[in-house]
Order: sequence, then structure tokens, then C-alpha cells
Amino acid sequence: MPELSRFLGIVIGIFSREHAPPHFHAVYGDYQITVEIQSGVVHGDFPKRALRHVLEWLDLHHDELLADWTLIQAGRPANKIAPLE
Repeated sequence: MPELSRFLGIVIGIFSREHAPPHFHAVYGDYQITVEIQSGVVHGDFPKRALRHVLEWLDLHHDELLADWTLIQAGRPANKIAPLE
């Protein structure tokens, strides 16, 4: 999974050649979720505080995530996205 960002122990990435809708994966320790970029719908389990951080980060970087999704699906390298500070 190409790593797009890392913050507060959370790793964010998008796999190449993934299925629609556009989404990203977040890993925190033994927890993993998938988050739909457009809707913010979350699949999986995550600690509440870490989930709040991921959703805040999504809100800040929505357009960059969609651009990276398009790049990755076209087989091109993604751009790194700033971490949540």
C-alpha cells in the first residue's frame, strides 16, 4: 500500500487498482478501516479518538485524496499529503 501520510501512529494509504468508490485505508496498530473519500463512510473498527483524527484529516485533504486516487489507479506515483498537526 503506497503510504500517503502518517500521523499520530496512523498510516494512510491507497492500494493500486482498487475498486470504486474512491477510498483509502487507515491502519492504527492492529486496527484497520476503509474510508470512502466522497462520503466519509467508514468500514471497519478503529478507536474513537483515532477515527476522529482520520475524519478531520479527510476533511482537510479531500481534494488531494481524490487526486491521488486518480494517479494511483492510472499506475502513477501518488503525492504525499501533509499529516494532521
